[in-house]
Parts: sequence; structure tokens; C-alpha cells
Amino acid sequence: MNRTLYTLLFHLGLPLIALRLFLRARKAPAYGQRIGERFAFSLPPLQPGGIWVHAVSVGESIAAAPMIRALRARYPQLPITVTCMTPTGSERIQALFAGDALIQHCYLPYDLPWAAARFLNRVQPELAVIMETELWPNHIHQCARRGIPVALANGRLSARSARGYGRFAKLTAPMLAEMSLLAVQTEAEAERFRSLGARPDCVKVTGSIKFDLTIDPELLQRAATLRSDWHAAARPVWIAASTHAGEDDIILAAHQQLLARHPDALLILVPRHPERFNSVFELCSKAGLNTVRRSTAAPVSAATHVLLGDTMGELLFLYALADVALVGGSLVANGGHNLLEPAALGKPVLSGPHLFNFLDIAAQLREAGALREVADVEQLAGAVSELWQQPQHAEQMRAAGLAVMQRNQGALQRLLQGLAQFLP
Repeated sequence: MNRTLYTLLFHLGLPLIALRLFLRARKAPAYGQRIGERFAFSLPPLQPGGIWVHAVSVGESIAAAPMIRALRARYPQLPITVTCMTPTGSERIQALFAGDALIQHCYLPYDLPWAAARFLNRVQPELAVIMETELWPNHIHQCARRGIPVALANGRLSARSARGYGRFAKLTAPMLAEMSLLAVQTEAEAERFRSLGARPDCVKVTGSIKFDLTIDPELLQRAATLRSDWHAAARPVWIAASTHAGEDDIILAAHQQLLARHPDALLILVPRHPERFNSVFELCSKAGLNTVRRSTAAPVSAATHVLLGDTMGELLFLYALADVALVGGSLVANGGHNLLEPAALGKPVLSGPHLFNFLDIAAQLREAGALREVADVEQLAGAVSELWQQPQHAEQMRAAGLAVMQRNQGALQRLLQGLAQFLP
């Protein structure tokens, strides 16, 4: 399939896209808003020029934030336009950069030639930076036509994804050949991009900028103060974060087993997507667990079994409240989420077996003794209980995670050096 056929199929699929937006808007009304932005018909006021950064959703937006701040410091005269595809990503971007007039935001229009052209005619960037693997052939081609260099930042490409791209070589190879820089996390990923058609001299191994996460000491102090306010400084607390459908039942069943061994145990449960907040709260209630919603600001008492993290932008803070962290998206075949956030906070890290989105990071944490994988209710409950009962083991995992973080830092500076060649 070449780009012409891809574009034709994209146009034919627009009714299905509209139906998907309608169905998602029934649970998350924000999907029914700002539709014009998705076709570049009603973009907000945007200052032209500067740098365009695309981060598809929440995780990529958080990962991009240090890079965006560093670019802002290095090139203070340039506006930075940050795009995404989801309402949760949009909310996170606006919260991260509120008050900075030169960091502007809108949705990225769909990958249709005329929509991409309208968007680029408005934004007129000097450089386009795409986070991780959100590659859109028409957007990249329209940049190439205008002489706008396109860089992939923090690029990752699993073997499974590479096989998928490889099935559409007539679409993938020309797209990758039009890119000016592919800054990828590992040599294995670099080789996958080269084999798919990227120009070898444009592919650079810079590492993962997620290792360059820095923790504000004030956040740790706020977490300690809140636990003290809950009278829970010595209470066993664990967090299950970024969970997906199919995982919450496992987690709640594990927590019930933990309550049998540790009657004062507290679970902080954080669903990945806001549209699931209500349904997960109902699951907790049906399980007979006394649950407090974080959004209500109600106090956590000794009778509280679960704190439901139904707010946005607080994940690091919620991790900081816990003693042990399970990273979701891994008990089901979703590929996992960022294991480095709890590691950077000094938490023993647990996950399920499905980590194909973070194979290198998971391998490093596993080999260092900072990550333990569990597959079912019994293993999850057993691992959490063991870490509570054996603080020396928890301390070893904590120190190992921090060592992995420190050993891998520097990717952000290498990425910035690569981007500098395209900027004044």
C-alpha cells in the first residue's frame, strides 16, 4: 500500500472515525468537542514559526515535558506548538505549560493531505519533533514538501510493531526516508528503523529521555505530610497505577487477600483513562471495599480500603504516597506503561508479564533487581505482602531502581544536541 492508497482509505474511513468519536463522547464528552481542530478548520490563535512537538497522549506528553522546557530555555525567542490526539493529553499539556504564552496547543489534525497542509500553513514550524512512534505519512510528507525537518524523539519500535510497519513497505519506507533525524532509545530499535527504510546517517541512538526524570523534593514532602494527616505514616500502602479494563478485578482481588493478612492495608487505584473512573469506583463498591475518591478531597480514614485516583496530573504524587508500586497495562496484553516514574521515586516496582512496549527498560530494571513481575492474583498479593514484611528487600529494590535511573541519564542532552543542527 502506497501513500495514495492509504490516503484514499483514510477518506473512506472518515464515517467510522466520526462514529468512534461519537461513541467515545458518550463516556468522555471531551471527545465530542473541538472537532474542527481535528480537520484544521478551526484552529486556535497560533503564533507561527518555531518548533512543533507532537505527543499523542498523556504518557508522551509527560515524557516530552523536560525536552520542551529545555528547548524553551535554549531558544527563548521561538514559539513551541504542542499537539496531541486525546482530550486527556490535551488537558495534561495545558496543565504542564499554563502561563507560558510561547507554548501553545491544539489537536493534531487527522492525517489527510489537505488537513496537514492547512495545519502547517498556519503553524509554519522551523522544526517538527514527533515523540516516540506516532508517525503519520501525510504530515511527514507535507513537512518534506516545505523543507521542514522532521525528527523522531525518544523513538521506540518493538519487533512486533516493526513487523507491522514492514507489511506496508511502500508506505513506510518513503515516509522514514523523508525524516531528518530518528533519535531512538536502543541499537536494536535503530536497526529496525534502518531495515524499514530510514536513512542510516539519520538514525542515532540517544537512549530514553524518561531516565532523565527529576523529582521535586517538595513533592515528597507533600506526600509525607498527607500520609501523616491520614494517620497512615506506618500504614501499609500500595498503588496500582495506569490500570486498564481487565486488571482492576485482579488488583481488587489481590487487595482483599492482603486485607486478610494486613487489615489496615490501603490501596491507591489509578485507572489510566478518565472515562473509566466511575466504572472502577462501582467495581470497588461491589467488592465491598470502602472507597474514597481523590477528586472529592475527602479524608482517608482507618476504615478506608481504597483511594481511587480519579484526578489528572497527580500520578507522581500518588506514587509518592505508596510503599510499593504496580505499573498497569501489564497484567493484560497492553504492553505496559512507564516503569521509571515509581523507580525514580524510590519505590519497589511490580508489573505484569506484558511489557513489550518497554522491553529494554524492563530488562535493565529486572537484571538490577528493581523489578518483579507477577501474573495473577496470588502472585500479586504475595509480592506486595513480602515487600511490606521484608523492608530490607524493599530497600534493595529501591536502591537498585535509583541506580538504573542514574546510570542511564544523559539522553535528553544527546537529543537536544541532535535537534540543535536544525535550529538557529
